[in-house]
Parts: sequence; structure tokens; C-alpha cells
Amino acid sequence: MTAGRQAEGADADPAPARGPSPVAKLLSALFYGACSFLIVLVNKALLTTYRFPSPIFLGIGQMAATIMILYVSKLNKIIHFPDFDKKIPVKLFPLPLLYVGNHISGLSSTSKLSLPMFTVLRKFTIPLTLLLETIILGKHYSLNIIVSVFTIILGAFIAAGSDLAFNLEGYIFVFLNDIFTAANGVYTKQKMDPKELGKYGVLFYNACFMIIPTLIISVSTGDLQQATEFNEWKNVLFIIQFLLSCFLGFLWKVPLQQRSGVRPRIPGNTAQKTRSKHETLLFLRVMLTSHFSKI
Repeated sequence: MTAGRQAEGADADPAPARGPSPVAKLLSALFYGACSFLIVLVNKALLTTYRFPSPIFLGIGQMAATIMILYVSKLNKIIHFPDFDKKIPVKLFPLPLLYVGNHISGLSSTSKLSLPMFTVLRKFTIPLTLLLETIILGKHYSLNIIVSVFTIILGAFIAAGSDLAFNLEGYIFVFLNDIFTAANGVYTKQKMDPKELGKYGVLFYNACFMIIPTLIISVSTGDLQQATEFNEWKNVLFIIQFLLSCFLGFLWKVPLQQRSGVRPRIPGNTAQKTRSKHETLLFLRVMLTSHFSKI
């Protein structure tokens, strides 16, 4: 009888792996919200306060930071993802294109819109994500969730009603960024098989495949020349913020890989609400300090 029970136990399927604990999910959400808050602050300071003219070059810096951090971590056996093979580009497509589109459109829209209006227009990422998850992943959401999403958008419009300045180029970039962000999140969820590339492999190969094409775009558009001729490279504070943006560009994507496309938007939106209330005062203070220091 004992031998029979042991045989039955050996034939039984192994217990399913446990998912992340509630505490881990909460910490991941808080970490995502903090990174979302900080990266917009830093990028806005670089592109508006310092008037850095090269958002594509900044995106290249974020890609380079992602490649270096992940490669060094792999060499030191901190993380694992597979070595390159010819099947990886096929497995990833169209993620690399969405990845670079998300980078360029996000940084370009940050430089051209006020923070309240940028926050409002970025809210459209949420319904787009709902739509794409329904079409591509076959997910279905309750009426309560759909109503909540549109309530968030309506509330954002009311909050920014006093700042409806029209900037066509900025609007185009931010709506493209909404589309790229939603599509990137959904396709990442679809492509991210832990047994194959995993979350770190997806991030690493996206950056590897697109850093050279993005550099070519930067050269051909004059973006790289503007970056090299920028006169703040001797400013230590500017360099610190540039490097911080590159580092945050990597950190911001890591928790995004760990949840569905819609849930990361919740802590991200909390961070955006905080920005709407406090960032105007912060940047007013920065601009006034900069102005009076020149007198």
C-alpha cells in the first residue's frame, strides 16, 4: 500500500508554482509609481529647464543604460536570459519597433507640452490598453472597470481645464506615445515566456536591436549634432540628471514587465495626479531660480 501511494505520488503532476505574494505586488506597484513620477520630473527638467534639444539622443542613452545594466548583471549571474540566436528577432517582432517608438514619442511629447496637459493626454493609454488586451489577449473586463477608466479620463480633463493650450506637434507625439505604450505593454505580455526570453531578455534584445537604427535616425535628423554642441555638458547637475534619466529609463520598465498591461497604469496614474498638483510649483521654483541667477 505504501509503495502504491508513493507510485501514485510520483505520477501526480507537480504543484503549480506560486505567484508573487501580495506584498511583492504592492512593492512592485509602489516602485513603478515612484519611477513613473521621477522619470517625468527628470526628463521635463532636462528638456524644458535646461532646454536639451535632443530627445532622441536621450532615448539612446536610456537604451545604452539598459543594455549595460542587464549585460553586466547576466555576466555576474544576478539575472538570466538566453544568449542570442537567429530565432529571437522572430520571437520579439514587433516589440523592438514599438519599443523605440515609445521612447522617441514619449520624450518628444514631454518637451512640447505642459505637465497638466501631458498628464491628461497620457490617460488615453488606459482605454487603448483595455481595447488591445481584449483584441490581442482575449481578455474581458467588467462594466465597473470600463466606467472607472472613463471616469479617470473625465477627471483628468476637469483637473487640467485651465491649461488647454493647443500644440499640434505635442498632441501628435503624445497620442503616438499612448498607442506605442499600450501596444508595447500588451505585446510584451504576449511575448514574455519565462521559459524562453523572460522579462530581462525582452528588455535586453529590444534595446540591442534598436539602438543602432535609433542612432542612425539621430544622425540623419541632426539630433546627434545638436546634442554634441549643447553647452551644458560641463554642468555637473545637468550630467547627474542626464545619467539619472538613463538609469530611471531602465528601472521604470522592469516592474512594467511583471503585471498585466492595465494594472501598471494604476500606480502610474497616482504618480501623475501627484505631478499635476506639485510639479507646476516645482518647475516654477526652478525657472525663477534660474532667472534670478542670471541677473
